[in-house]
Amino acid sequence: MSTPLPGTPLPPLAGGAGGRAALRPLLDTVLDALHEGALARGGPIPSGGPDTVAQRLLDATATALPDTGTGAEEALRTLVQALAHGAADPADPLCVAHLHTPPLAVAAAADLAVSALNPSMDSWDQAPAASALEAHVTRTLAAEVYPHGPAPDALVTTGGTESNQLALLLARERHGPVQLVHGANAHHSLPRAAWLLGLPEPVAVPAPAGVIDLAALDEALTDLHHPLLVAATAGTTDTGRIDPLPEIADLCARHNAELHIDASYGGPLLFSDVHKHRLDGLDRAHTVTLDLHKLGWQPVAAGLLAVPGTAALTPLAHQADYLNADDDTEAGLPDLLGRSLRTTRRPDVLKIAVTLRALGRQGLAALVDHTCAAAQHLADLVENTPGLELHDRPTISTVLFRPTSASDDDIATIRRTLLTEGRAVLGRARADDRLWLKATVLNPHTTHNDLKALLSLLSHPSLPSPLSLPEGSTHR
Repeated sequence: MSTPLPGTPLPPLAGGAGGRAALRPLLDTVLDALHEGALARGGPIPSGGPDTVAQRLLDATATALPDTGTGAEEALRTLVQALAHGAADPADPLCVAHLHTPPLAVAAAADLAVSALNPSMDSWDQAPAASALEAHVTRTLAAEVYPHGPAPDALVTTGGTESNQLALLLARERHGPVQLVHGANAHHSLPRAAWLLGLPEPVAVPAPAGVIDLAALDEALTDLHHPLLVAATAGTTDTGRIDPLPEIADLCARHNAELHIDASYGGPLLFSDVHKHRLDGLDRAHTVTLDLHKLGWQPVAAGLLAVPGTAALTPLAHQADYLNADDDTEAGLPDLLGRSLRTTRRPDVLKIAVTLRALGRQGLAALVDHTCAAAQHLADLVENTPGLELHDRPTISTVLFRPTSASDDDIATIRRTLLTEGRAVLGRARADDRLWLKATVLNPHTTHNDLKALLSLLSHPSLPSPLSLPEGSTHR
Protein backbone atom coordinates (compact mmCIF):
# COMPACT_ATOMS: atom_id res chain seq x y z
CA MET A 1 0.00 0.00 0.00
CA SER A 2 1.35 3.43 -0.89
CA THR A 3 2.13 5.95 1.84
CA PRO A 4 0.59 9.44 1.49
CA LEU A 5 2.82 12.45 1.50
CA PRO A 6 3.44 13.96 4.96
CA GLY A 7 1.16 16.72 6.23
CA THR A 8 -2.54 17.00 7.08
CA PRO A 9 -4.24 13.56 7.10
CA LEU A 10 -6.23 13.05 3.95
CA PRO A 11 -9.90 12.02 3.99
CA PRO A 12 -10.56 8.39 3.02
CA LEU A 13 -11.86 7.34 -0.37
CA ALA A 14 -15.08 5.44 -1.09
CA GLY A 15 -13.63 2.82 -3.43
CA GLY A 16 -10.95 0.18 -3.25
CA ALA A 17 -10.41 -2.41 -0.56
CA GLY A 18 -10.58 0.23 2.18
CA GLY A 19 -13.83 1.78 0.98
CA ARG A 20 -16.09 -0.38 3.14
CA ALA A 21 -14.47 0.71 6.40
CA ALA A 22 -14.61 4.36 5.35
CA LEU A 23 -18.22 4.26 4.18
CA ARG A 24 -19.91 2.14 6.83
CA PRO A 25 -20.00 4.70 9.69
CA LEU A 26 -20.89 7.48 7.27
CA LEU A 27 -23.85 5.49 5.96
CA ASP A 28 -25.19 5.17 9.49
CA THR A 29 -24.90 8.93 9.83
CA VAL A 30 -26.74 9.49 6.53
CA LEU A 31 -29.54 7.05 7.36
CA ASP A 32 -30.04 8.58 10.80
CA ALA A 33 -30.09 12.08 9.31
CA LEU A 34 -32.65 11.05 6.69
CA HIS A 35 -34.85 9.63 9.42
CA GLU A 36 -34.51 12.67 11.67
CA GLY A 37 -35.20 15.04 8.80
CA ALA A 38 -38.35 13.14 7.82
CA LEU A 39 -39.60 13.23 11.40
CA ALA A 40 -38.94 16.97 11.63
CA ARG A 41 -40.81 17.54 8.37
CA GLY A 42 -43.77 15.51 9.57
CA GLY A 43 -45.54 15.36 6.22
CA PRO A 44 -45.11 15.23 2.45
CA ILE A 45 -43.49 18.66 2.15
CA PRO A 46 -42.12 21.24 4.60
CA SER A 47 -44.53 23.86 5.83
CA GLY A 48 -44.09 27.60 5.42
CA GLY A 49 -43.58 28.11 1.69
CA PRO A 50 -40.45 29.01 -0.29
CA ASP A 51 -39.07 31.84 1.86
CA THR A 52 -39.53 29.96 5.13
CA VAL A 53 -37.99 26.76 3.77
CA ALA A 54 -35.01 28.61 2.31
CA GLN A 55 -34.37 30.51 5.56
CA ARG A 56 -34.68 27.32 7.61
CA LEU A 57 -32.07 25.66 5.41
CA LEU A 58 -29.70 28.62 5.66
CA ASP A 59 -30.11 28.76 9.43
CA ALA A 60 -29.28 25.06 9.72
CA THR A 61 -26.31 24.98 7.37
CA ALA A 62 -24.62 28.34 8.05
CA THR A 63 -21.66 29.04 5.76
CA ALA A 64 -21.26 26.86 2.68
CA LEU A 65 -17.45 27.08 2.62
CA PRO A 66 -15.96 27.48 6.12
CA ASP A 67 -12.25 28.17 6.53
CA THR A 68 -11.96 25.08 8.70
CA GLY A 69 -14.04 22.05 7.85
CA THR A 70 -16.49 20.60 10.37
CA GLY A 71 -15.66 16.98 9.61
CA ALA A 72 -17.47 14.33 7.59
CA GLU A 73 -19.97 13.20 10.22
CA GLU A 74 -21.10 16.70 11.21
CA ALA A 75 -21.34 17.85 7.61
CA LEU A 76 -23.37 14.81 6.58
CA ARG A 77 -25.64 14.96 9.61
CA THR A 78 -26.34 18.67 9.27
CA LEU A 79 -26.85 18.88 5.52
CA VAL A 80 -28.66 15.59 4.97
CA GLN A 81 -31.03 16.28 7.84
CA ALA A 82 -31.68 19.79 6.53
CA LEU A 83 -32.30 18.46 3.02
CA ALA A 84 -34.65 15.73 4.28
CA HIS A 85 -36.49 18.22 6.50
CA GLY A 86 -37.02 20.44 3.46
CA ALA A 87 -37.81 17.70 0.94
CA ALA A 88 -40.95 16.98 -1.04
CA ASP A 89 -40.97 13.27 -0.26
CA PRO A 90 -42.46 11.10 -3.04
CA ALA A 91 -42.61 8.19 -0.60
CA ASP A 92 -45.36 10.02 1.29
CA PRO A 93 -48.76 8.97 -0.13
CA LEU A 94 -49.91 12.61 -0.02
CA CYS A 95 -47.08 13.70 -2.34
CA VAL A 96 -48.80 13.07 -5.68
CA ALA A 97 -48.25 16.15 -7.85
CA HIS A 98 -45.80 14.90 -10.44
CA LEU A 99 -44.32 11.93 -12.26
CA HIS A 100 -41.78 11.83 -9.46
CA THR A 101 -41.57 8.32 -8.13
CA PRO A 102 -40.53 7.03 -4.70
CA PRO A 103 -37.41 4.98 -5.51
CA LEU A 104 -37.13 1.36 -4.45
CA ALA A 105 -34.70 0.74 -1.62
CA VAL A 106 -32.83 -1.85 -3.66
CA ALA A 107 -32.35 0.65 -6.50
CA ALA A 108 -31.11 3.36 -4.14
CA ALA A 109 -28.65 0.89 -2.60
CA ALA A 110 -27.36 0.02 -6.07
CA ASP A 111 -26.87 3.72 -6.75
CA LEU A 112 -24.52 3.88 -3.77
CA ALA A 113 -22.27 1.32 -5.45
CA VAL A 114 -22.17 3.45 -8.58
CA SER A 115 -21.14 6.50 -6.54
CA ALA A 116 -18.43 4.54 -4.74
CA LEU A 117 -16.95 2.94 -7.86
CA ASN A 118 -17.51 6.07 -9.97
CA PRO A 119 -17.14 4.55 -13.45
CA SER A 120 -17.41 6.92 -16.39
CA MET A 121 -19.24 5.53 -19.40
CA ASP A 122 -17.20 7.29 -22.09
CA SER A 123 -14.43 4.74 -22.55
CA TRP A 124 -14.05 1.04 -21.83
CA ASP A 125 -10.94 1.50 -19.69
CA GLN A 126 -13.01 3.59 -17.24
CA ALA A 127 -15.94 1.18 -17.05
CA PRO A 128 -15.04 -2.36 -18.18
CA ALA A 129 -17.83 -4.30 -16.48
CA ALA A 130 -20.32 -1.42 -16.45
CA SER A 131 -20.13 -1.08 -20.24
CA ALA A 132 -20.84 -4.79 -20.67
CA LEU A 133 -23.74 -4.60 -18.20
CA GLU A 134 -25.22 -1.60 -19.99
CA ALA A 135 -25.09 -3.36 -23.35
CA HIS A 136 -26.76 -6.47 -21.91
CA VAL A 137 -29.55 -4.69 -20.03
CA THR A 138 -30.37 -2.10 -22.68
CA ARG A 139 -30.77 -4.80 -25.31
CA THR A 140 -32.99 -6.79 -22.97
CA LEU A 141 -35.28 -3.81 -22.34
CA ALA A 142 -35.31 -2.81 -26.01
CA ALA A 143 -36.51 -6.33 -26.85
CA GLU A 144 -39.51 -5.70 -24.60
CA VAL A 145 -40.44 -2.80 -26.88
CA TYR A 146 -39.40 -4.47 -30.14
CA PRO A 147 -39.87 -8.23 -29.67
CA HIS A 148 -39.55 -8.78 -33.43
CA GLY A 149 -36.91 -6.15 -34.17
CA PRO A 150 -33.77 -7.17 -36.09
CA ALA A 151 -31.39 -6.15 -33.25
CA PRO A 152 -33.26 -4.19 -30.55
CA ASP A 153 -31.09 -1.72 -28.67
CA ALA A 154 -31.44 1.26 -26.36
CA LEU A 155 -29.41 4.19 -25.11
CA VAL A 156 -29.39 5.20 -21.45
CA THR A 157 -30.41 8.83 -21.03
CA THR A 158 -31.16 11.31 -18.27
CA GLY A 159 -34.89 11.00 -18.95
CA GLY A 160 -37.67 11.73 -21.39
CA THR A 161 -36.33 15.12 -22.47
CA GLU A 162 -32.95 13.78 -23.59
CA SER A 163 -34.53 10.72 -25.18
CA ASN A 164 -36.95 12.84 -27.20
CA GLN A 165 -34.12 15.11 -28.32
CA LEU A 166 -32.13 12.08 -29.47
CA ALA A 167 -35.14 10.71 -31.36
CA LEU A 168 -35.45 13.96 -33.35
CA LEU A 169 -31.69 14.08 -33.91
CA LEU A 170 -31.66 10.53 -35.32
CA ALA A 171 -34.61 11.36 -37.59
CA ARG A 172 -32.81 14.48 -38.81
CA GLU A 173 -29.66 12.50 -39.55
CA ARG A 174 -31.66 9.93 -41.54
CA HIS A 175 -33.78 12.33 -43.57
CA GLY A 176 -32.48 15.88 -43.25
CA PRO A 177 -34.64 18.68 -41.80
CA VAL A 178 -37.68 16.65 -40.75
CA GLN A 179 -40.80 18.49 -39.65
CA LEU A 180 -42.22 17.38 -36.33
CA VAL A 181 -45.96 16.72 -36.13
CA HIS A 182 -47.16 16.24 -32.56
CA GLY A 183 -50.36 16.30 -30.59
CA ALA A 184 -51.31 19.31 -28.53
CA ASN A 185 -51.05 16.83 -25.64
CA ALA A 186 -47.35 16.14 -26.27
CA HIS A 187 -44.57 16.84 -23.80
CA HIS A 188 -42.97 20.26 -24.14
CA SER A 189 -39.57 18.67 -24.76
CA LEU A 190 -40.59 17.62 -28.28
CA PRO A 191 -41.19 21.06 -29.86
CA ARG A 192 -38.30 22.35 -27.78
CA ALA A 193 -36.02 19.71 -29.31
CA ALA A 194 -37.12 20.79 -32.79
CA TRP A 195 -36.10 24.35 -31.90
CA LEU A 196 -32.80 23.18 -30.41
CA LEU A 197 -31.94 21.18 -33.54
CA GLY A 198 -32.89 23.97 -35.94
CA LEU A 199 -35.73 21.96 -37.50
CA PRO A 200 -38.76 23.48 -39.24
CA GLU A 201 -41.52 24.87 -37.04
CA PRO A 202 -43.42 21.90 -35.54
CA VAL A 203 -47.09 21.38 -36.30
CA ALA A 204 -49.36 20.80 -33.30
CA VAL A 205 -52.38 18.62 -34.03
CA PRO A 206 -55.49 19.18 -31.85
CA ALA A 207 -56.12 16.74 -29.02
CA PRO A 208 -59.57 17.86 -27.80
CA ALA A 209 -60.23 14.66 -25.82
CA GLY A 210 -56.71 14.47 -24.43
CA VAL A 211 -55.41 12.31 -27.30
CA ILE A 212 -54.43 13.12 -30.89
CA ASP A 213 -57.40 13.73 -33.15
CA LEU A 214 -56.91 11.17 -35.93
CA ALA A 215 -58.84 13.10 -38.58
CA ALA A 216 -56.78 16.22 -37.87
CA LEU A 217 -53.57 14.19 -38.03
CA ASP A 218 -54.60 12.67 -41.36
CA GLU A 219 -55.31 16.12 -42.74
CA ALA A 220 -51.99 17.51 -41.50
CA LEU A 221 -50.00 14.64 -43.01
CA THR A 222 -51.85 15.10 -46.30
CA ASP A 223 -51.05 18.82 -46.51
CA LEU A 224 -47.47 18.89 -45.24
CA HIS A 225 -44.29 18.32 -47.24
CA HIS A 226 -41.90 15.52 -46.41
CA PRO A 227 -39.87 14.43 -44.52
CA LEU A 228 -42.19 14.18 -41.51
CA LEU A 229 -41.83 12.77 -38.01
CA VAL A 230 -45.00 12.14 -36.02
CA ALA A 231 -44.66 12.06 -32.23
CA ALA A 232 -47.35 10.20 -30.28
CA THR A 233 -47.62 9.94 -26.51
CA ALA A 234 -48.20 6.90 -24.32
CA GLY A 235 -48.99 8.56 -21.02
CA THR A 236 -49.41 12.32 -21.07
CA THR A 237 -48.14 14.39 -18.16
CA ASP A 238 -51.51 16.04 -17.54
CA THR A 239 -53.96 13.13 -17.68
CA GLY A 240 -51.95 9.99 -18.37
CA ARG A 241 -53.87 9.42 -21.61
CA ILE A 242 -52.44 7.17 -24.33
CA ASP A 243 -52.78 8.19 -27.96
CA PRO A 244 -54.40 5.62 -30.33
CA LEU A 245 -51.06 4.08 -31.28
CA PRO A 246 -52.13 1.49 -33.90
CA GLU A 247 -54.23 4.02 -35.77
CA ILE A 248 -51.45 6.60 -35.69
CA ALA A 249 -48.99 4.01 -36.96
CA ASP A 250 -51.39 3.20 -39.81
CA LEU A 251 -51.58 6.88 -40.77
CA CYS A 252 -47.79 7.19 -40.69
CA ALA A 253 -47.45 4.17 -42.95
CA ARG A 254 -50.07 5.55 -45.37
CA HIS A 255 -48.37 8.97 -45.56
CA ASN A 256 -44.78 7.68 -45.49
CA ALA A 257 -44.01 9.49 -42.23
CA GLU A 258 -41.80 8.21 -39.44
CA LEU A 259 -43.21 7.62 -35.96
CA HIS A 260 -41.72 8.34 -32.55
CA ILE A 261 -43.61 7.38 -29.39
CA ASP A 262 -42.93 9.12 -26.10
CA ALA A 263 -43.74 6.38 -23.59
CA SER A 264 -41.85 8.02 -20.74
CA TYR A 265 -44.79 7.46 -18.40
CA GLY A 266 -46.64 4.48 -19.85
CA GLY A 267 -43.72 2.34 -21.05
CA PRO A 268 -43.51 0.09 -17.95
CA LEU A 269 -47.06 -1.10 -18.61
CA LEU A 270 -45.21 -3.57 -20.83
CA PHE A 271 -44.28 -5.56 -17.72
CA SER A 272 -47.94 -6.14 -16.79
CA ASP A 273 -50.10 -8.78 -18.46
CA VAL A 274 -53.10 -6.79 -17.23
CA HIS A 275 -52.13 -3.46 -18.79
CA LYS A 276 -49.65 -4.07 -21.62
CA HIS A 277 -52.43 -4.21 -24.24
CA ARG A 278 -52.71 -0.43 -23.81
CA LEU A 279 -49.37 -0.18 -25.62
CA ASP A 280 -50.40 -2.16 -28.70
CA GLY A 281 -48.65 -0.57 -31.67
CA LEU A 282 -45.62 0.57 -29.67
CA ASP A 283 -43.32 -1.68 -31.69
CA ARG A 284 -44.31 0.08 -34.92
CA ALA A 285 -42.45 3.24 -33.91
CA HIS A 286 -38.99 4.04 -35.27
CA THR A 287 -37.94 5.22 -31.79
CA VAL A 288 -39.51 4.91 -28.32
CA THR A 289 -38.79 6.92 -25.19
CA LEU A 290 -38.93 5.13 -21.83
CA ASP A 291 -38.34 6.61 -18.40
CA LEU A 292 -37.89 4.22 -15.47
CA HIS A 293 -37.63 6.97 -12.87
CA LYS A 294 -41.36 7.40 -13.39
CA LEU A 295 -43.40 4.18 -13.36
CA GLY A 296 -40.21 2.16 -12.81
CA TRP A 297 -39.39 3.35 -9.26
CA GLN A 298 -35.76 4.22 -9.97
CA PRO A 299 -33.75 7.09 -8.50
CA VAL A 300 -33.27 9.88 -11.02
CA ALA A 301 -32.01 9.45 -13.71
CA ALA A 302 -33.12 6.33 -15.56
CA GLY A 303 -34.22 7.19 -19.11
CA LEU A 304 -33.95 5.10 -22.27
CA LEU A 305 -34.35 5.58 -26.01
CA ALA A 306 -35.17 2.29 -27.70
CA VAL A 307 -34.71 1.46 -31.39
CA PRO A 308 -35.57 -1.72 -33.32
CA GLY A 309 -32.02 -2.15 -34.59
CA THR A 310 -28.58 -1.03 -33.44
CA ALA A 311 -27.85 0.32 -36.92
CA ALA A 312 -30.31 3.16 -36.22
CA LEU A 313 -27.79 4.55 -33.73
CA THR A 314 -24.94 4.83 -36.26
CA PRO A 315 -25.31 8.62 -36.71
CA LEU A 316 -24.21 9.11 -33.10
CA ALA A 317 -20.74 7.68 -33.78
CA HIS A 318 -17.95 10.02 -32.72
CA GLN A 319 -14.21 9.71 -32.39
CA ALA A 320 -11.78 11.22 -29.88
CA ASP A 321 -8.27 9.79 -29.80
CA TYR A 322 -7.95 9.79 -26.02
CA LEU A 323 -11.19 7.81 -25.61
CA ASN A 324 -11.70 5.61 -28.68
CA ALA A 325 -8.60 5.69 -30.85
CA ASP A 326 -9.04 3.77 -34.09
CA ASP A 327 -6.35 1.20 -33.29
CA ASP A 328 -7.91 0.52 -29.88
CA THR A 329 -11.31 -0.03 -31.48
CA GLU A 330 -9.78 -2.30 -34.14
CA ALA A 331 -8.04 -4.24 -31.35
CA GLY A 332 -11.41 -4.98 -29.75
CA LEU A 333 -11.90 -2.30 -27.08
CA PRO A 334 -15.59 -1.33 -27.09
CA ASP A 335 -16.36 2.14 -28.43
CA LEU A 336 -18.73 3.94 -26.03
CA LEU A 337 -18.85 7.46 -27.48
CA GLY A 338 -21.69 6.55 -29.82
CA ARG A 339 -23.85 5.50 -26.89
CA SER A 340 -24.63 9.05 -25.80
CA LEU A 341 -24.22 12.72 -26.64
CA ARG A 342 -22.74 13.11 -23.19
CA THR A 343 -19.12 12.31 -22.47
CA THR A 344 -18.78 11.75 -18.73
CA ARG A 345 -21.84 9.87 -17.49
CA ARG A 346 -22.58 7.49 -14.65
CA PRO A 347 -23.61 3.86 -15.20
CA ASP A 348 -27.23 4.48 -14.31
CA VAL A 349 -27.94 1.04 -15.73
CA LEU A 350 -26.75 -0.66 -12.53
CA LYS A 351 -29.79 0.30 -10.43
CA ILE A 352 -32.04 -0.76 -13.31
CA ALA A 353 -30.22 -4.08 -13.64
CA VAL A 354 -30.41 -4.77 -9.91
CA THR A 355 -34.13 -3.98 -9.89
CA LEU A 356 -34.85 -6.25 -12.84
CA ARG A 357 -32.94 -9.11 -11.24
CA ALA A 358 -34.36 -8.58 -7.75
CA LEU A 359 -38.02 -8.29 -8.75
CA GLY A 360 -38.25 -10.09 -12.05
CA ARG A 361 -41.10 -9.58 -14.47
CA GLN A 362 -43.70 -10.71 -11.94
CA GLY A 363 -42.46 -8.33 -9.26
CA LEU A 364 -42.44 -5.38 -11.62
CA ALA A 365 -45.91 -6.30 -12.86
CA ALA A 366 -47.18 -6.37 -9.27
CA LEU A 367 -45.89 -2.83 -8.68
CA VAL A 368 -47.54 -1.59 -11.87
CA ASP A 369 -50.82 -3.35 -11.11
CA HIS A 370 -50.96 -2.15 -7.49
CA THR A 371 -50.30 1.42 -8.55
CA CYS A 372 -52.89 1.45 -11.30
CA ALA A 373 -55.42 -0.16 -8.95
CA ALA A 374 -54.80 2.55 -6.34
CA ALA A 375 -55.56 5.22 -8.95
CA GLN A 376 -58.80 3.47 -9.87
CA HIS A 377 -59.78 3.39 -6.21
CA LEU A 378 -59.07 7.10 -5.87
CA ALA A 379 -61.34 7.71 -8.86
CA ASP A 380 -64.03 5.61 -7.16
CA LEU A 381 -63.73 7.71 -4.01
CA VAL A 382 -64.02 10.94 -5.98
CA GLU A 383 -67.10 9.70 -7.79
CA ASN A 384 -68.70 8.66 -4.49
CA THR A 385 -67.88 11.87 -2.62
CA PRO A 386 -70.59 14.56 -2.75
CA GLY A 387 -69.09 17.88 -3.78
CA LEU A 388 -66.27 16.40 -5.88
CA GLU A 389 -66.15 15.95 -9.64
CA LEU A 390 -63.97 13.44 -11.51
CA HIS A 391 -62.61 14.46 -14.89
CA ASP A 392 -62.40 10.89 -16.24
CA ARG A 393 -61.39 7.39 -15.25
CA PRO A 394 -57.59 7.08 -15.08
CA THR A 395 -55.79 5.52 -18.03
CA ILE A 396 -52.65 4.77 -16.00
CA SER A 397 -52.37 6.32 -12.55
CA THR A 398 -53.24 10.01 -12.97
CA VAL A 399 -56.53 11.24 -11.49
CA LEU A 400 -57.96 14.72 -12.16
CA PHE A 401 -60.68 16.01 -9.85
CA ARG A 402 -62.06 19.23 -8.41
CA PRO A 403 -64.66 20.49 -5.96
CA THR A 404 -67.79 21.05 -8.03
CA SER A 405 -68.48 24.48 -6.57
CA ALA A 406 -64.92 25.82 -6.88
CA SER A 407 -63.66 28.30 -9.45
CA ASP A 408 -60.30 27.96 -11.19
CA ASP A 409 -58.93 30.56 -8.79
CA ASP A 410 -60.20 28.45 -5.88
CA ILE A 411 -58.43 25.38 -7.29
CA ALA A 412 -55.12 27.24 -7.57
CA THR A 413 -55.54 28.65 -4.04
CA ILE A 414 -56.37 25.24 -2.55
CA ARG A 415 -53.28 23.70 -4.10
CA ARG A 416 -50.95 26.46 -2.93
CA THR A 417 -52.49 26.48 0.56
CA LEU A 418 -51.95 22.74 0.97
CA LEU A 419 -48.35 23.19 -0.19
CA THR A 420 -47.66 26.10 2.16
CA GLU A 421 -49.18 24.28 5.10
CA GLY A 422 -47.14 21.16 4.29
CA ARG A 423 -50.24 18.99 4.16
CA ALA A 424 -50.23 17.65 0.58
CA VAL A 425 -48.49 18.01 -2.76
CA LEU A 426 -51.14 18.01 -5.49
CA GLY A 427 -50.53 18.94 -9.09
CA ARG A 428 -52.62 21.05 -11.43
CA ALA A 429 -53.77 20.43 -14.98
CA ARG A 430 -56.03 22.22 -17.42
CA ALA A 431 -58.57 20.07 -19.26
CA ASP A 432 -61.89 20.92 -20.88
CA ASP A 433 -61.00 24.60 -20.35
CA ARG A 434 -61.04 24.19 -16.58
CA LEU A 435 -58.35 23.84 -13.93
CA TRP A 436 -58.23 20.54 -12.07
CA LEU A 437 -56.33 19.17 -9.12
CA LYS A 438 -54.06 16.35 -10.25
CA ALA A 439 -53.03 13.30 -8.25
CA THR A 440 -50.37 11.20 -9.94
CA VAL A 441 -50.40 8.00 -7.90
CA LEU A 442 -46.97 6.35 -8.11
CA ASN A 443 -46.54 4.80 -4.66
CA PRO A 444 -47.54 1.12 -4.79
CA HIS A 445 -47.77 1.09 -0.97
CA THR A 446 -50.58 3.66 -0.99
CA THR A 447 -53.58 2.40 1.00
CA HIS A 448 -57.30 3.12 0.74
CA ASN A 449 -57.08 5.14 3.94
CA ASP A 450 -54.25 7.22 2.46
CA LEU A 451 -56.49 8.10 -0.46
CA LYS A 452 -59.39 8.99 1.83
CA ALA A 453 -57.03 11.17 3.84
CA LEU A 454 -56.00 12.97 0.67
CA LEU A 455 -59.59 13.83 -0.22
CA SER A 456 -60.40 14.79 3.35
CA LEU A 457 -57.91 17.66 3.03
CA LEU A 458 -60.24 19.31 0.54
CA SER A 459 -62.68 20.15 3.35
CA HIS A 460 -60.97 23.50 3.33
CA PRO A 461 -62.26 26.87 4.61
CA SER A 462 -61.67 28.50 1.23
CA LEU A 463 -64.31 26.29 -0.37
CA PRO A 464 -67.92 27.46 -0.62
CA SER A 465 -69.13 24.45 1.38
CA PRO A 466 -67.55 21.49 3.20
CA LEU A 467 -67.29 18.16 1.44
CA SER A 468 -69.00 15.00 2.62
CA LEU A 469 -66.63 12.06 2.60
CA PRO A 470 -67.58 8.37 2.69
CA GLU A 471 -67.89 6.73 6.07
CA GLY A 472 -64.58 5.72 7.57
CA SER A 473 -62.61 8.58 6.09
CA THR A 474 -59.49 9.55 7.98
CA HIS A 475 -58.02 12.99 8.52
CA ARG A 476 -54.36 13.67 8.82
